[in-house]
Amino acid sequence: MLGAALIVFRESFEAALLIGILAAAMHAVPGRNRWLSLGIGAGLGGAMIVAGLTNIIANAANGSGQELFNAAILGFAVLMLAWHNIWMAAHGADLSRQARQLGADVGSGARALSSVAVLAGLAILREGSETALFLYGIFAGSEMSLQSLAGGALLGLAAGVGVGSAVYAGLLRIPSRRFFGVISTLLLLLAAGLASQMARFLIQADWLPSLATPLWDTSWLLADDSVLGATLRILVGYAAQPSGTQALFYAVTLAGIMLATKWVRRQHRFSTSRKYA
Repeated sequence: MLGAALIVFRESFEAALLIGILAAAMHAVPGRNRWLSLGIGAGLGGAMIVAGLTNIIANAANGSGQELFNAAILGFAVLMLAWHNIWMAAHGADLSRQARQLGADVGSGARALSSVAVLAGLAILREGSETALFLYGIFAGSEMSLQSLAGGALLGLAAGVGVGSAVYAGLLRIPSRRFFGVISTLLLLLAAGLASQMARFLIQADWLPSLATPLWDTSWLLADDSVLGATLRILVGYAAQPSGTQALFYAVTLAGIMLATKWVRRQHRFSTSRKYA
């Protein structure tokens, strides 16, 4: 039961962190809960389908199907996070100033919320399918009853959701003048960390060279599988033993999104100043 609880907590914890940050990022936009619910529901459905097709996926691409599948999900999530962060560069200040004046028909808000739904769905899809695989392995390889397995899973899920709720509540306490700056930084680091994880899966599938393995080793100080290590992996892309390729993907993603965000923010300020000139 404890093993099932820990596995479900670890996976739901990662998904809950991302969803909590996304929910806080779009808290001022009407219809946020509907889009988040749609994304989570779609992710759960997709996770069930993926869990049922595990053997087919794993055996695809000469046995590298699971790694390539995970890399594809992470790559798409990085693109969506990058787009969302760039969108916030142009609209974050407006949302902060005009939260009470936004209408349900704001086109830019609706488009941003669709990306939130996709990201929430991808988070649930990846973590949910992995959870199903791990739980099946525990159940098949032990004498644990189905009741104990379900009890542990529910306990871990409750803990993971609780962490996500705490993250969401904590982010909303940030002063409004700093809120979108903090959120943008979190989304930027999330995208870079996911890009690094994508590189790791592509290396495992022999699609990319590792360049240097490991580039450094801080596992003696903070292990990847510890609670703090898992938290930092999601929030800032921490890896105790990253390869050179992972570090390269992290740096390129970080720099690319920062430059694009800076350019969009500058263009938005320029167009706004001309509009009111």
